Amino acid sequence: MSAAIIDGKAYAAGLRGRIAGAVAGLAGQGVRPGLAVVLVGEDPASQIYVSNKARQTVETGMASFEHILPASTSEIELLRLVRRLNEDPSVDGILVQLPLPKHIDAQRVLEAIDPAKDVDGFHPINAGRLMTGVGGLVSCTPLGCLLLVRSVRPDLAGLNAVVLGRSNIVGKPMAQLLLAQSCTVTVAHSRTRDLPEICRRADILVAAVGRPEMVRGDWIKPGATVIDVGINRVPNPAAGEGKTKVVGDVAFQEAAAVAGAITPVPGGVGPMTIACLLRNTLEAACLRRGLPVPAVDAAA
Repeated sequence: MSAAIIDGKAYAAGLRGRIAGAVAGLAGQGVRPGLAVVLVGEDPASQIYVSNKARQTVETGMASFEHILPASTSEIELLRLVRRLNEDPSVDGILVQLPLPKHIDAQRVLEAIDPAKDVDGFHPINAGRLMTGVGGLVSCTPLGCLLLVRSVRPDLAGLNAVVLGRSNIVGKPMAQLLLAQSCTVTVAHSRTRDLPEICRRADILVAAVGRPEMVRGDWIKPGATVIDVGINRVPNPAAGEGKTKVVGDVAFQEAAAVAGAITPVPGGVGPMTIACLLRNTLEAACLRRGLPVPAVDAAA
């Protein structure tokens, strides 16, 4: 058996295209969604990520507001900026790029964001709304994972799902999203007993533990859908001394020989995160104005 490759890059491009069409439709009503991204410090990876977010925001027709602050910015100054963005009617979504400098309490900053503009889905109110099933803005990476799963398995009701990882950013919201699809969900982690056996029961396996190639091929149920959230840099001697390569949390070649469908790393979940950020900004813009939210998750 050879698994179908779930092309997250292609799905994300299609999603951005549908978002751009919806944004163009809103323009006729005098509405232009706006996304504000705040970066504190000079972390190179964060700088690249923020630049990509700004470029893709503009490409979909939205307004992009970048706030690049020095690493010396105080927590009080950052909270003041968040407060101004909360009050700015042209801003529909606010994203504070993590990690923040150590002298800033990240949780306090995230909780200061207006939940209606929390397009990262990290505010406790949005997390609580997801848990109770009453709607709200959903964390982008798990939302992207769900869209990729449904691209190959539209009906998830009754399937066994295992989420490997229990973080607030991916694992916990991923479990809630799968529960909402009527899956039977197990959340596994580093202290789970007989982890390979737990994973072998999964029709859907989402790996988000941050450990390179931890999930082996013999952990996979034949025909399962495997979503690999991991992004890990490991040595790549074949490319030369000191060179690295990016691998996921799943041993891809081994798993692909058993699974029914699998996301690659890179090119799987990663591209979906920014696309879902733009999706959430579109949703926030519509909800704030009492407008219907366009259906953009899947091609018609």
